Amino acid sequence: MKKITIYLLLICTITISAQTKLPSFFGDNMVLQQNDSVNIWGTDKPNCPILISGSWGKEIETKSDKNGKWKAKITTLKADNKPYNLSIKGTNEILFKNVVFGEVWFCAGQSNMEMPIKGYPKSPILGGNEAMLYGANKFIRSYHVNRNAVETPQQDTKGGQWLEATPLSIKDFSATAYFFAKELNKVLDVPIGIINSSWGGAAAEAFVDNETLKTQFPQVFTREKGKYEHGIMHKPSLIYNGMVAPFEGFNMRGAIWNQGETNRGRFKEYKTLLPAMFNHWRKKWNDDFSFYMVQVAPFYYNDGRYVTFIGESIVDITKKEKNTGFASTIDIGKCSDIHAPDKETIGKRLALVAFAKDYGIEGIVYSGPIYKSMEVDNNQIRVYFDELARGLITYGDKGEPLNNFEIAGADKIFYKADAIIKGGDEKSHIIVSSKKVPNPVAVRYAFGNCIKGDIYNTAGLPLMSFRTDTWDDVNFKNDEQSKK
Repeated sequence: MKKITIYLLLICTITISAQTKLPSFFGDNMVLQQNDSVNIWGTDKPNCPILISGSWGKEIETKSDKNGKWKAKITTLKADNKPYNLSIKGTNEILFKNVVFGEVWFCAGQSNMEMPIKGYPKSPILGGNEAMLYGANKFIRSYHVNRNAVETPQQDTKGGQWLEATPLSIKDFSATAYFFAKELNKVLDVPIGIINSSWGGAAAEAFVDNETLKTQFPQVFTREKGKYEHGIMHKPSLIYNGMVAPFEGFNMRGAIWNQGETNRGRFKEYKTLLPAMFNHWRKKWNDDFSFYMVQVAPFYYNDGRYVTFIGESIVDITKKEKNTGFASTIDIGKCSDIHAPDKETIGKRLALVAFAKDYGIEGIVYSGPIYKSMEVDNNQIRVYFDELARGLITYGDKGEPLNNFEIAGADKIFYKADAIIKGGDEKSHIIVSSKKVPNPVAVRYAFGNCIKGDIYNTAGLPLMSFRTDTWDDVNFKNDEQSKK
């Protein structure tokens, strides 16, 4: 069999000028998902034998089809921090060097995911310079997907290469993705590959395939009547076609997602659009594909569209969809800068979710408190939560009031409320009241655009903004911080 294969390879090489080609993300320095049967694919002469050989002792033979396309699976080893070579022999031989096995994560969204370690003009990354100085790590590797918005699904990205983290290269890594990868590498001691496929200002529907949108969300095609005056990155499916579709089948552990600013005026749609997007991705990768979201950080939006509804959507998605989670940013935003500078905290919080849900690390707390229920107790409301760890706390001085609560009666008018933490451990809850609301029916916490949260569980993870009502038509009348 081996002799026949070699003979056919020789015939193929001699008689045809076509060359063996693979997508750009197969290359030197790449990270392949560890301990897996990973997909390798490309093109060549029609009906040409292809021999795939790994220096770790695995080999597989296949043949291109009548259109010259070929695809095969090769088994990878458990991560061992050793470099290997991967050879592809068809009409010619391609040798990929310094290949490692580890954990691969897809990183997508808009500018807060795209934002590099070096920062943006007037928008720095906290600790960015130190990250570059001390960041050399041959086991953290990034593939940056160049922007490409196109009408049809692509087979390859618009250039790109895998880069090891060095003081020179790391400056262009996605900051959120890098700090996430750094935490995973430090704890798991395996190589981490991050694929950054993000575009500043992008709408979520731009990351969704055309078929899903046509069948479930036809309204997205008529929303701006085809003009897309805010930029091509808003146009449905175009980013998916050029920056997501090429990776279909590339073995990964999961994805992290930081997006929502652009969709904050369409939060009801977001609750179903996002699951439709990542469930389609799962069909193309695998059903266990994890999807972890970042809450949009506080910022002074003055257009009447409130980002807290996106945070609410993320919590709702997490409760309903398998293999999902989120990292809260309610306490680390900067109201004067849409790009939260503390990406390290965001990366670490995402990593906590992955450690608990993907890597089986028991005993850690990975979520801040989440609103569970409320009960009216005479002229006050008691509010209860999940994910308490050992109770609710505030890091302020003892006796410092909780300033971010509002309360309303049946008239739907919210007033600034008094609030106090009661109880400990699983009995910990918050009592909310106001003399202006003798018969309360609803409570909101930090439910505005640039209100920073100040309540945590004992693991130091913040309470997510929440509301107990469903009054979407109610304005934020008492959101004093947002008015500044």
